[in-house]
Amino acid sequence: MSASVVRSVAELKELVGQELGVTDWLEITQERVNMFADATGDHQYIHVDPERAAQTFFGGTVAHGFLTLSLLASEEFKREGVEIDLGGKMEVNYGLNRVRFPAPVRVGKRIRVRTKLLSVEELGDYAVQTTTQSTVEIEGEDKPACVAEGVGRTYF
Repeated sequence: MSASVVRSVAELKELVGQELGVTDWLEITQERVNMFADATGDHQYIHVDPERAAQTFFGGTVAHGFLTLSLLASEEFKREGVEIDLGGKMEVNYGLNRVRFPAPVRVGKRIRVRTKLLSVEELGDYAVQTTTQSTVEIEGEDKPACVAEGVGRTYF
């Protein structure tokens, strides 16, 4: 997909149902998993104890599902594809409609995010609300790590 910039709501609406782009790959390290465990207080052994986790069906430590989800907001992911610049005063994450974690992300694996535009809704003349589907792919795996339907708003 060639890079393009969408600057109007009308142009954005034409993209409903289409993929907006895919990010670069990002490696999930034990250090990142440990920092997330410290930040959230979730020190379950499948995340932070490599020896004990190796004895499970995971075969080693895995990222927290919520770590995977939180990375959707990371600036470490650089998306190739459509750039959206509606000229708003502010863009916010408005929330999530649905989230699933079909497969674990084993430490050492790389992930990337594929984004599809599901809907565009004008909220009067003050905002536009978009709903996107983000699929977190795991390199070399058939099932995704996460599929999340997110809602964002651009305020004018």
